[in-house]
Amino acid sequence: MRTLAIDVETYCNLDIRTVGAYRYCNHPSFEIMLFAYAWDGDPVEIVDSMNGEKMPTEVRLGLVDPNILKTAFNANFERLAIGKNYFSSCVTFKDCNMVPNQWQCTMVKALTIGLPGSLDMVCKVLNFNEDKQKMKEGKALIQYFCKPCKPTKANGGRTRNLPEHDPEKWETFKTYCKQDVEAEREIRNKLSRYTTTESEQSLWELDQKINDTGVGIDLEFVNQAIEGNGVFSEKLKNEAIDVTGLANPNSPAQLKKWLGERVGHEVTSLTKESIPGLLEEAKDPAVKRILELRQLMAKTSIKKYGAMVNAYCTDKRAHGLLQFCGANRTGRWAGRLIQVQNLPQNHLSDLDDARNCVREGRFDDIEFLYDSIPDTLSQLIRTAFIPREGNRFIVSDFSAIEARVIAWIAGEQWRLDVFNTHGKIYEASASQMFKVPLESIKKGSDLRAKGKIAELALGYGGSVGALASMDKSKSIPEEELPELVKSWRSANPNITKFWWDCDKAAKKAIREKTTVNMQFGLKFIYGPGILFIQLPSGRKLAYIRPKIEDGSYGKPIITYEGMEQTTKQWTTLDTYGPKLVENIVQAIARDCLGEAMVKVDKAGYEIVMHVHDEIIMDVPKDFGSLGEVNFIFGEPIEWAPGLNLKAEGYECKYYQKD
Repeated sequence: MRTLAIDVETYCNLDIRTVGAYRYCNHPSFEIMLFAYAWDGDPVEIVDSMNGEKMPTEVRLGLVDPNILKTAFNANFERLAIGKNYFSSCVTFKDCNMVPNQWQCTMVKALTIGLPGSLDMVCKVLNFNEDKQKMKEGKALIQYFCKPCKPTKANGGRTRNLPEHDPEKWETFKTYCKQDVEAEREIRNKLSRYTTTESEQSLWELDQKINDTGVGIDLEFVNQAIEGNGVFSEKLKNEAIDVTGLANPNSPAQLKKWLGERVGHEVTSLTKESIPGLLEEAKDPAVKRILELRQLMAKTSIKKYGAMVNAYCTDKRAHGLLQFCGANRTGRWAGRLIQVQNLPQNHLSDLDDARNCVREGRFDDIEFLYDSIPDTLSQLIRTAFIPREGNRFIVSDFSAIEARVIAWIAGEQWRLDVFNTHGKIYEASASQMFKVPLESIKKGSDLRAKGKIAELALGYGGSVGALASMDKSKSIPEEELPELVKSWRSANPNITKFWWDCDKAAKKAIREKTTVNMQFGLKFIYGPGILFIQLPSGRKLAYIRPKIEDGSYGKPIITYEGMEQTTKQWTTLDTYGPKLVENIVQAIARDCLGEAMVKVDKAGYEIVMHVHDEIIMDVPKDFGSLGEVNFIFGEPIEWAPGLNLKAEGYECKYYQKD
């Protein structure tokens, strides 16, 4: 099969980082300015449409030829851009006939090998020669040609820079576009030794289909929420000015100084975590009130309504909300634009009434009926996602998937027995830990609470600190925490052993440059410069340039190169057995979700979104059922014999957390 490597440079009045690729490519101002391409190993060519050049017929036909493989770094963008340009009359993104099964994404390939998601950074990490690197002039050229410019007297009041405004820069820009094709092709060739499984390629194609489909947004509801929040925020700000006399009570520096003068000590933090402590010690009613106002004004989750407006496309849907392999340590999806992976939960008993109040702009009623407008709006964010007219959402979620997976892969039989029978893992865990009968542990009891906290905190090597962090209400006395850790580990000897078996296997693979086989097809494989963990599904996790080095406690530790999640810098990271197990378990859970997604899609259910271990389907009222979907979720998986999966769910007229 011939390969066509592609890179495009585009113009649009919108900021792609704010609105996303789908709305960007669908905007009337959008156009492809440069189209660089290369057949197989041939030299890179470029089509300069700004100067009247036309795409060669061979290329134009190749773009829709199923026998030609198209590749790009972040192929989702090239697919959308070319599809919209090629089929300018298309109504929906599905009409833009750049079908995913004719494409491969080199960015996704890089992510699966543990590399960054940036073309520039991948080239640097792989130590490419300068002629294969991304040109450093690129950012400035994109700023100049791809975005609107500010009208000034010097530029004649224009709002866009065209090639004739700086022909020399334009020629450099063409070289830059061509070099991106060189870089993408070099990455693809370099990574070609690492095969992508057919199931992973198919899952990426399904991911593209889901993002192309998008999810409905109730824009009327969203706009009312934004307007009501704006009015209420102004009201809070005015009250804060009255209480403090400050010019800007939203300024942390001004507010910290004001508070410090009244509480008698320096206030260094006004975070969600620190304000409850300040409220507890506050004696002055004015101090208490300003801290309460600060809590209300800092409800950042409400910003998601603005993100919905930004991502809203002409088909009344938001697209591109999920990034395939965005969490490249495990291969899980990452949220984009609206960040659906961290939506607030809803606990309002009368969700319909609250939602109707917002939709109808009855904010006086909300203020009267509910604790606070910001909290109510936060709880209603999920409900802005709606199915097509005449449809309903079916939402199905794996039950305790990570707890099931770790029990299965580690062979913790009593836990497997729990999941094969009653499924009450918190009660069963407390029963094992404290040696009391299961039936004596009731919902709401102290023992069940301890069992739940231990389950959530200790599965991946967590100790006293993890327990304290998980116990938000501080229900467990500090002196009891060490014994709780000991009891959980004693009750789960196979899981505890599995942590250190994985630690030994990884170190052996690295030291001896060998393969270590474990249960259910789990393998630790040393390849040139990479430690792979092959999962039961056949998919591999990758750790770049692994080493065994001296740790801070005098014991050898595993180090590797990767992206530091906080700073987003490529650096040296370390890991050990329990953390490797966390990666393995979460990756297997992701593979289970992938299996369920493929199966429900084949069964005719349209997936519009998925959040962690939950799938949201937009389904006609006369088609399918929750029972059928849950059954599909629970079907045995060929590569996971003995893994008992179960799903629960609900049907709804707008998205919610049941």
